[in-house]
Amino acid sequence: MGKDVIRTDSAPAPFQGAPYNQAIRVGGLVFVAGQLGLRPGDAAVEGDVEQQAEQVMRNLAAILEAAGSSLDRLVKTTVFLRDLGDFARMNEVYARHVGDHPPARSTVEVSGLPSGALVEIEAIAHL
Repeated sequence: MGKDVIRTDSAPAPFQGAPYNQAIRVGGLVFVAGQLGLRPGDAAVEGDVEQQAEQVMRNLAAILEAAGSSLDRLVKTTVFLRDLGDFARMNEVYARHVGDHPPARSTVEVSGLPSGALVEIEAIAHL
């Protein structure tokens, strides 16, 4: 079983040329690398946790679409927050995007994220 590299200009390229891809499609699954609240082409994260979470979800949606999947096909996400005090605000944005049948999810607080980001989300979806 081969793996396909997924790349779209509708989401940010790997952070500062780091050795990873936006996503990998293998078998019936798509594994999406952690996404920050960066707009495609930007180098800096801006805004509060809601604004960043909104952009993260747009990035995830764009990558999943390029892979032949979508947010409604998410099966697992991991959310990294700089401050768990932002959980409720991030969760409101997240809930709007994942619908009535959300995926399994883990949420953890981390000491830091690239570019001073407040939230990062990685995902697994089926095709």
